[in-house]
Amino acid sequence: MKRVFGVVLALVLAAAVMMPGQVLAEDEITIGVSIPAATHGWTGGVNYWAQVTVDRIEAEYPHINMVLLTAGGPGEQANDLEDLMAIHNIDGLVILPFESDPLTDPVEMVKEAGVFVTVVDRGLAREGIEDIYVAGDNPAMGRVSAEYMIEAMGGEGKMVILRGIPTVIDNQRFDAFMELVEETDIEVLDWEHAYWNRDDGFEVMQDFLARFPEIDAVWAQDDDIALGVIEAVKQAGREDELFIVGGAGMKEVIARVMEGDRLTPVNVLYPPAMIATGIEVTVTRFVTDAPMFGTYIIDSPLITQENAADFYFPDSPF
Repeated sequence: MKRVFGVVLALVLAAAVMMPGQVLAEDEITIGVSIPAATHGWTGGVNYWAQVTVDRIEAEYPHINMVLLTAGGPGEQANDLEDLMAIHNIDGLVILPFESDPLTDPVEMVKEAGVFVTVVDRGLAREGIEDIYVAGDNPAMGRVSAEYMIEAMGGEGKMVILRGIPTVIDNQRFDAFMELVEETDIEVLDWEHAYWNRDDGFEVMQDFLARFPEIDAVWAQDDDIALGVIEAVKQAGREDELFIVGGAGMKEVIARVMEGDRLTPVNVLYPPAMIATGIEVTVTRFVTDAPMFGTYIIDSPLITQENAADFYFPDSPF
């Protein structure tokens, strides 16, 4: 299976000996994987990569039982954790929390029961609960986007920004982006939250197009948002006036980059396949003596026409 990401490992290692109570490689092992349901494009990608990885693990390691559950909300996900403990008696847990605060106490209870815990993407509200944390590089996503746009605009011109949901993740992306842009002569006409949603992206961009007769570039931050922006720009007949930079690696956008589309010349990766990294390193904890503790940060490379084929997965829903 081709990997779609680079991994920067920041490992906080414990002793290199097997921990008390560690499951031996050939013992029966059960690992639970708890993720949000496919409520939008990116989580659809998470579901795809989780299933692909679970299937591969079970085929490669007959003594490992994988239990994959999806939840439509934080309450349902907390109930899923109870089932994973009471019914499946899990040895390990990989969880991408639906929301951080409501899942912190339930995950901590799982950890206190002796389960090895890996948290992916959306961190818990308290530090130190999980054994492994896997996430995308959100500041890099903002920084890489800014570096490309500044160069493409020659350090000047007019820009609008569509942000995601008001969260720590969004702030990290936006702050890193603005830190570079503020050192240039580029004017940010306005920014608004578009909630990582195609319809919101369309409506926000319609408003920007109505208010600003001159826009040279759009930072959409997220590919679901970007698709809404593209539609608004096309309806206004202004696709020859500007370019759009989204992010995450949605296959529809990557296809446009591959084709050399002027409107969407590049993309910046924030891969839903990071759930695969979380599952892989958790399984490694149980099938080797290697200590697998710490933080794994997934790179956010710039995707261009030259390398876009490496990030295009037609079978993925995202």
